[in-house]
Amino acid sequence: MEKLVRFLSSYKASIVLLLIYAVGLATATFVEKWMGTQAAKMMVYYSPLFFFLQFLLVVNFILILLSRNFIQRKKWGMVVIHCALAVILLGALTTFVFGKEGQVHIREGEKADQMVMHTSKGVKKETLPFVLELVDFRLIRYPGSRSPSSYESDLLVHVDGEVREAKVFMNNVLDVKGYRFFQASYDQDEMGTILSVNKDVAGRTITYTGYLMLLIGFILIFFMPNSRLRKLQQQLKEVRKAALVPIILMITAVGYAQGTQGESTERPASGAPGEMPEFSVGSMAGAVLENSIPPEHAAKFGALPVQFRGRTMPMNTFSSEILRKVHKEQAFGDLNPDQFLLGMLVMPQMWMQVPLISLSDKGISTRYNLPEEYVPYYHLFDQQGNYRLLPQLQEIYHRPADKRSSSEKELIKLDERVNILYQLLNYTMFGLYPDPDDPFHTWYAPGDDLSAFSEKDSTFITQSFEQYLAEVRQALSSGNWTKADQALGVIESYQLTNDRASLIHPGKLEAEYRYNKMDLFNRVKVGYFICGGVLLVIALMQLLHEKRWKRYVAAVLTVGIVLLFLCHMSGMGMRWYISGYAPWSNSYETMVYVSWATVLAGFIFGRRSTLTRALATLFGGVILFVAALNWMDPQINTLVPVLKSPWLMFHVAVIVGAYGFFGISFLLGITNLSLMAFAKDSTRLSSRIQELSIINNMSLLVGVILMTTGTFLGAVWANESWGRYWGWDPKETWALISIVVYTMVTHLHLVKKWNSLWLFNLLSVFAFASVLMTFLGVNYFLSGMHSYGQSDGMSSVFLYIGIAFAAIAVLGVLARKKVGK
Repeated sequence: MEKLVRFLSSYKASIVLLLIYAVGLATATFVEKWMGTQAAKMMVYYSPLFFFLQFLLVVNFILILLSRNFIQRKKWGMVVIHCALAVILLGALTTFVFGKEGQVHIREGEKADQMVMHTSKGVKKETLPFVLELVDFRLIRYPGSRSPSSYESDLLVHVDGEVREAKVFMNNVLDVKGYRFFQASYDQDEMGTILSVNKDVAGRTITYTGYLMLLIGFILIFFMPNSRLRKLQQQLKEVRKAALVPIILMITAVGYAQGTQGESTERPASGAPGEMPEFSVGSMAGAVLENSIPPEHAAKFGALPVQFRGRTMPMNTFSSEILRKVHKEQAFGDLNPDQFLLGMLVMPQMWMQVPLISLSDKGISTRYNLPEEYVPYYHLFDQQGNYRLLPQLQEIYHRPADKRSSSEKELIKLDERVNILYQLLNYTMFGLYPDPDDPFHTWYAPGDDLSAFSEKDSTFITQSFEQYLAEVRQALSSGNWTKADQALGVIESYQLTNDRASLIHPGKLEAEYRYNKMDLFNRVKVGYFICGGVLLVIALMQLLHEKRWKRYVAAVLTVGIVLLFLCHMSGMGMRWYISGYAPWSNSYETMVYVSWATVLAGFIFGRRSTLTRALATLFGGVILFVAALNWMDPQINTLVPVLKSPWLMFHVAVIVGAYGFFGISFLLGITNLSLMAFAKDSTRLSSRIQELSIINNMSLLVGVILMTTGTFLGAVWANESWGRYWGWDPKETWALISIVVYTMVTHLHLVKKWNSLWLFNLLSVFAFASVLMTFLGVNYFLSGMHSYGQSDGMSSVFLYIGIAFAAIAVLGVLARKKVGK
């Protein structure tokens, strides 16, 4: 018993228990994928063994606090944090034992006082101490789309002889006698509502108390003089004072290559439709070049308001998305997206012959005798006008999605691109003409069914658009664009006159057009690579021979990085203004924000470390490069109802901000391993390795604090939105795993055998794999409500990540051999 108590009161036990906990959580996420959510809960999350493991963690916390005299030593930050974790687990246990969850279904005009609960023993009903009556249910959609913007339930609550009015919608909760009601779903006919119900007063109170204690503990870590963070700051000062000689550092080179698309030279085989000429994408020869729209008029066309996917945007945004989806590029040869789209509308017969549609599957090219890389629209139809892909597509759609091959999935994507062009060529994809009498504020395309309009207006819509295209054709011949500009002005006037819902916001439309044209993030990416790379070279030169001019160059480069950082921030601000919400709601926006946070972390920890600042800048450029890949969608979209909450801004901003600090630690860990592995004079390098390791440790601590705070902010958001602060969703679980993994790394120094700079730096690098799994891997390998979904190119990304970590493992072995000598 004494040995058991001694072990449980040790830091080694803390790390071992946390490791088992992390492995168990990771296993559960894959059990959920293979066997279902209920199986994962029964086998892991709610199993007696898992509860016992969490109990041992609490016992370990308490024994360490007592045996290490944390209270007597006034380490209040650590005391409060460890007690907070115990309180949070106690709150979770209270919720599990005493909390109640269920649903109430009510039709309009009807009453209900029954809560239906699904338990492990089956369906159970409980009578509520009041009655709910649904007066009205409303599903509010984004203008001109089927996407829900909000769903709301107007209720009458009959309680204690009184009748109260109440409204429930997403992120707006009804609280009655300890029961909390959340808008969960609705009937397909939109005449009934489904409310989720939660009763957990005790568990919620205990858990929220734990969250508050955790926040207090983190604040104390920053301000208490004997906290770990403050001690690391003091150690950093001492190490820098002791470093009297320059040291040689290894360069961690970060580069990137942009592939170029080759020209498609394969001709259609005999039997392919027609003998029409084809045009090379690279050369833009013949009629495509001769009939290109002048950039000046294309810009006016690009500024025209258009309704698409529930948003009113400049035509330039629409044309950019279409070109990106169909052609997988930001431009078509020398033509910008507006020139491309208007040219296609004006000269459809010519553009149907151009190799335009992206195709990456050679098997499809061979089967249908299609050119590789890019396919003309007309090649996909036979001489009788039949769609050549249709027979196989019908077979594919009759099979479950998980039974389809990669080639079949690519064929479906090809079909989607063809459908986009089909809608464009028939003028049915873009809403240009608002219907002033439509309650849903729908804008109609020229090729839509215009029966909702009066005969006069429907005739005007058809004729005005055809007249505009005719004037553009005439202008291409004459070179006089006056009448084309006037015809475009007629459409704009109709939009302004009939925009009864005031969806046209000139300031936002102009800002979005400028945002598209400026392409700030791609420009900043190039700047980060240039300034960060040159600054890294200067940092190495400074270490070899300190010269005044090198300090001046480093200062100039730092100013350049600051300006790039401000441009980066202004781009995010423009996106915020355009969309109306914080710009970190999808994978693309989050990557842009992570890049910004990484460079910010470099400024914070690189004030006196040029190397840290250079590495952070380079890594920020790498992240922006990944964000610009084709499988990332930069489109500004409407928010689903649950994301329309202030919690989105705080939760995502904090948790993703942690990724930037973890990224700094990842780079510093690789740098230190490189120094250990390849440097000849290890004595001269020891102080530099120690300095960078301290910065690494500080960055990890800040990252853990932000990650933990952001995760629990998300838990509060979840509890205020749908009545539970933790549901073991894979994204939530892997965020917790990341916290546990980095907690182990930051506690290694407490175990004497494991307190080595080599092990700490190695694990600080490999711990970043948990961040990559949380942010990207869950979307690809797992599923859940936080998943952004699989994207094109993800498999190759994970292949590169695997190769990179294999190389790091080799580097770690080399470093260990060198350190061991």
